[in-house]
Amino acid sequence: MVGVALAFYADRTVAGRTRRVCNLGAWCVDEAYQAQGLRLLRALLGQRDHHFTDLSPSGNVVALNERLKFRHLDTTTALVPNFAVPSRGVRVVTDPDQIAGRLVGKQRRIFDDHRGAAAARHVVLDVGGRSLYVIHRKDRRKGLPVFASLLHVSEPELLPRAWPRLSSHLLRQGALVTLVEERVAGWTPPGARVLARPRPKMFRGDDLVAEDVDYLYSELTCVAW
Repeated sequence: MVGVALAFYADRTVAGRTRRVCNLGAWCVDEAYQAQGLRLLRALLGQRDHHFTDLSPSGNVVALNERLKFRHLDTTTALVPNFAVPSRGVRVVTDPDQIAGRLVGKQRRIFDDHRGAAAARHVVLDVGGRSLYVIHRKDRRKGLPVFASLLHVSEPELLPRAWPRLSSHLLRQGALVTLVEERVAGWTPPGARVLARPRPKMFRGDDLVAEDVDYLYSELTCVAW
């Protein structure tokens, strides 16, 4: 084996239709065969009736994706320090069985599908009798594994009330700072600093729009780093 292109597949509902989504992951080719490496990518992109996402492009891949008609997501990201604060009526639930019992419909399906995903961490916050389901992951920046990233927020309108408890929870999980994308959270916590150069995320599909793209069923939930 001299090269590999990793991909994650899922059937997703897009504009009321079930579509196959291919999330591009790691793409590595032995140096002696790099001239042939593009064939791997073209083979993936040649799959008919698929939408494509690339949620961690780096280096020259970004420019290559642009040439291959990928579009950028708005990844405006805030860097938010986590603090320990007293509980103020918001309960945190982390036991998997209790989480499953609190979720219904689409949110329960998301939890069931991601329960065993290597990078996905799950928490439900009880906010005034309503369940706010959050999926987050542990991230590294400059080699430091002290960051959390929010990947899924079930009801963004509840996040401002739940944020102090969520921040405390993430701190106990070893995250000194949380990376909060506006498109995921729908809100920027107080004390945040907006990053000048957030990491890019990209997508491609003739009838796919940015609002259809999330970070579930992807390398972000399945691969820890």
